[in-house]
Amino acid sequence: MPSRPTEVVLGPDTLRTDRGVFSGDRIDPGTVELLRVVPPPPATGDLLDLGCGYGPIAVTMAKRSPGATVWAIDTNRRAVALTGENASRLGLTNLRAIEPDAMPPELRFAVIWSNPPIRVGKERLHQLLLEWLGRLTPDGRAYLVVHKHLGGDSLAAWLSGAGHATTKLASRKGYRLLEVRPQ
Repeated sequence: MPSRPTEVVLGPDTLRTDRGVFSGDRIDPGTVELLRVVPPPPATGDLLDLGCGYGPIAVTMAKRSPGATVWAIDTNRRAVALTGENASRLGLTNLRAIEPDAMPPELRFAVIWSNPPIRVGKERLHQLLLEWLGRLTPDGRAYLVVHKHLGGDSLAAWLSGAGHATTKLASRKGYRLLEVRPQ
């Protein structure tokens, strides 16, 4: 069945989306909360949107920090393509949408913003987070948004137990916004 691209409004911008990507018909409420609450990203450096979907987080980071390089990764090829298309349409030359295996291994990130893929299962999610949180700079931060009913509190406890200082930055509309520091 052919896809039916749709559009989603993000502030003054319109993003193209499609079926088969996370929250393809709207901006996920958890993502909205993340974008409202997180501190501004660093003005320079490498920034990461982990699990970019069609790009609302990456686009926001790129617009807020035009002097930084924003890396947007997702295992869904259609999501990566849509993020790249949205960046191009908006003239965001500082946004790189790629699959995780294409990420230069030496890169370290000043900040990670993510509405992580909770539904991949606890074991895979833990592996994913340990891998990418391990690539934070020593003074870097990660900001994750997870719904309480999808394990936001238990994820915070697990991250702390895994050696990542984790604080609940906010709790709104059932979502937990977590700030995670590197080990």
